[in-house]
Amino acid sequence: MELRPLRRRLRLQQGNPGYTGRVGDHAAIAIVTGIGTARAHAATVQLLDQVNVEWVIVVGITGGIENQTPVGTVLLPELVVNGADGSRHRPKPLRPGNAHGTLWTTDSLLLDPVVHADLRDQGVVSLDMETAAIATVCEQRGVPWSVVRAVSDRAGDGSVDSEILGLATADGRVSFSAAVRYLLRHPGAGPRLVRLARGARLASERAADAAIAALA
Repeated sequence: MELRPLRRRLRLQQGNPGYTGRVGDHAAIAIVTGIGTARAHAATVQLLDQVNVEWVIVVGITGGIENQTPVGTVLLPELVVNGADGSRHRPKPLRPGNAHGTLWTTDSLLLDPVVHADLRDQGVVSLDMETAAIATVCEQRGVPWSVVRAVSDRAGDGSVDSEILGLATADGRVSFSAAVRYLLRHPGAGPRLVRLARGARLASERAADAAIAALA
């Protein structure tokens, strides 16, 4: 889902690894890391082992930490923190752009409002599950990296619950069988799932557009 807008806009073709094409005068490769820090770390290592990469840009969706930021808002964090070990990573700024706030990477769904409030006090504006792991690998290899994410949902508005992650496969595709089972357990959840899907699609498109604009 997060890759689809990039593939379409840049007319990327299936290659090895990932999908290949060009952005202006530069060759481009797009890969799917999969969900979570372990998969993101492994995918980035594999990419950098195979290809001499000049610049890595993380593009995708993120969860807002408060309820005021509209779904689809593009975020360019000035700091990324790994929630597991507290390590801090600063991305290469993108232009044009207005970098602000902290992106918090965690493998857990953070649903406690008290935790949300504490993170906001630390300057956290959104949550994701991959960026800090990608940043770690890039920094170890001396490869510049940046991040463009857009808000797909908001942690405090009740749209996400503890079972949501189970609706996606490891590479981020929707598991329709899991979605059916979820709806059988929660018969009234259909409109919420539709809203989440629309938000994720909009955020993926906005993030892709912002990344392409920055490169152009």
